[in-house]
Amino acid sequence: MKRIILVGYMGSGKTTVGKALAKDLGLTFYDLDWYIESRMMRKIPQIFAEKGEEGFRTIEYNMLREVAEFEDVVVSCGGGTPCFFDNMDYLNQQGETIYLKASPDVLYDHLKMARVERPLIKGKEREELMSFIEEQLSKRAPHYEKAKHVLNVDKLENYEKIGISVKRIEKLLGIAQQD
Repeated sequence: MKRIILVGYMGSGKTTVGKALAKDLGLTFYDLDWYIESRMMRKIPQIFAEKGEEGFRTIEYNMLREVAEFEDVVVSCGGGTPCFFDNMDYLNQQGETIYLKASPDVLYDHLKMARVERPLIKGKEREELMSFIEEQLSKRAPHYEKAKHVLNVDKLENYEKIGISVKRIEKLLGIAQQD
């Protein structure tokens, strides 16, 4: 039974790397945000609007405890997931946790195209977005750094580099792809 859980700031590549890793290892991939949306039959921004952040975090807490019980999975958590309740400690008990660590500059590059899609950063200009990323990252990094493993993902700009990161994770965990 394998449970590999990816944490990190938005734009760090958790979903992209997670999908590739799951495929390479023959595991099932779950994106926690997508799982919440399918279970709640609402998009995350709609849940935030209806229930506020506290209400969303309670739903996230409960859904995390479902997904983290699944077997033979790679799970990509939302950027804030490890920062609330005892979520990071719980994740460490459930499986192999990996913090996909990226610098603010790299996160900015990954997020600048997504400003319209992500409510927290929608409409922010460069300086405002960089400041926001740096401030949030400084608050969240202590939670992320509780992960069992840390992988620098500052060079995830193409599929070849994603594949290299997948191999680095497999090496970190001492596992190999299944035939």
